[in-house]
Amino acid sequence: MEFPFDLAPVLGDRFCVVDQHLRPAGRGGGTVKREELEQQLRTVIDELGKASAKAQGLSTPVTSAARMESNRHVLYILRDTRSPRGAVLGFLKVGYKKLFLLERDGSHVEVEPLCVLDFYIHESQQRRGLGQELFREMLQRERVQPHRLAVDRPSEKLLGFLRKHFGLCDLIPQVNNFVIFEGFFSTRTAPARRPFPRPRPEEPIKPYSLSERHLGMTLDTPMGVVSGCDELGVAVAVINGGLSCGGARAPWPFNLGRGSPVRGSLRPFLARRETPPGTPPPPGTPPPPGTETPPPPEPPPRRASSLGRVGR
Repeated sequence: MEFPFDLAPVLGDRFCVVDQHLRPAGRGGGTVKREELEQQLRTVIDELGKASAKAQGLSTPVTSAARMESNRHVLYILRDTRSPRGAVLGFLKVGYKKLFLLERDGSHVEVEPLCVLDFYIHESQQRRGLGQELFREMLQRERVQPHRLAVDRPSEKLLGFLRKHFGLCDLIPQVNNFVIFEGFFSTRTAPARRPFPRPRPEEPIKPYSLSERHLGMTLDTPMGVVSGCDELGVAVAVINGGLSCGGARAPWPFNLGRGSPVRGSLRPFLARRETPPGTPPPPGTPPPPGTETPPPPEPPPRRASSLGRVGR
């Protein structure tokens, strides 16, 4: 494929590698400026994409300068250096993509392999070993084995090319448009299994905990010695007239035992208020000692119902 301008300052040597920055291989100087070289490189990429789409029967080109800028793809361009201005013989576009692929057993695997996205050799230059030369140059620079590649929508001609020159004949079926070959998962390492967490050792009971305080309780009552468990399941002992916790004396009323004074109500210690004479005592107050209790008042007579009389 020839162009109306010199390809040497645009593509450089026989193999030209172009990334998303679209930088020409040569330097602008003399009558050719840098901006003009960049525009010429865009023209070359667009024309190659159109020729590849036409050869594959696609309605829209897969390769273009605009798509190269928006994706991290790499374009390998093969140029003929024997002609005066040079001619483009073909190109190969590759790039890394995150894919969900199927293994032989049907399990899904998330990988990010190097993918063959577009491959084209001019019709007048086919069956001369140029495609194999371009493909091997890409494998050498990318440092990847052929069986580790994923191919996007390969044609029958491309599958035959890979089978003939690289021995890729055993396909692994996929649900997407990509094709992988036997040996793709051979060098994939299995994910490391996370070890089960070890059981934590039993920690000692903290001092002055609730269980220790209850376990040290003792109780002594006039009824004797009683031992057992309370509602919390904590051991309680009743010994020698007192409830003690760890040797400390418990407060009243748990410290009552034989001969201990019985503490009464706090009412005698409250200030008394004088009641004027003739004031009846409040209800519920017991009569003073030595006085007779008056009989309860008779209930009032029950009145007959008028409805009863009418009914008679």
